[in-house]
Amino acid sequence: MLEGIVRDSMTKQATKTLRRDGYLIANIYGKGLENISTAFKNNEFIKFLRNKETIAFDVTVAGTVYKVVVQEYQKCPLTSTLLHVDLMVAQPGVRASYKIPVATTGIAKGIKNKGLLMIHTKRVPVKCTIEDLPENITIDVTDLDTGDNILIRDLTLADSVECFLDTRVPVVGIIKAK
Repeated sequence: MLEGIVRDSMTKQATKTLRRDGYLIANIYGKGLENISTAFKNNEFIKFLRNKETIAFDVTVAGTVYKVVVQEYQKCPLTSTLLHVDLMVAQPGVRASYKIPVATTGIAKGIKNKGLLMIHTKRVPVKCTIEDLPENITIDVTDLDTGDNILIRDLTLADSVECFLDTRVPVVGIIKAK
């Protein structure tokens, strides 16, 4: 389980000191909950996120366990190191916004015809409860040929999962290689 510390001071100098010591600045928030300003060891946080198997995961801050989901993060434009992450508490029975990753299976016909597989939308924004949240959206691309796309309207989501994007937005497609 990932462990974090509570940040006492919110000043710019305190934040710089934490980052220099190898900490990642984070905020934990949720509906009806008070915001918690925390910090996690940067390397531990990255290792934990790479090895996690579900969208929601547990973190411990000041002896309290929270089941959280990464909502947003900020990276340094020069070094691509993580600077800040927003973690939303996944409360049971509460409808909230989540971003579900897209995964593809199979080898498309268009790839054999010198095409390239393009994932246009890497994460699909949906609104649902944590109990109904799928781990990923798996798309079979074996029937796609050059110029074909799979749109949002072609995805099969549960009735309780509502997608925000326009139905004409492409998720996956095969483009012709030059």
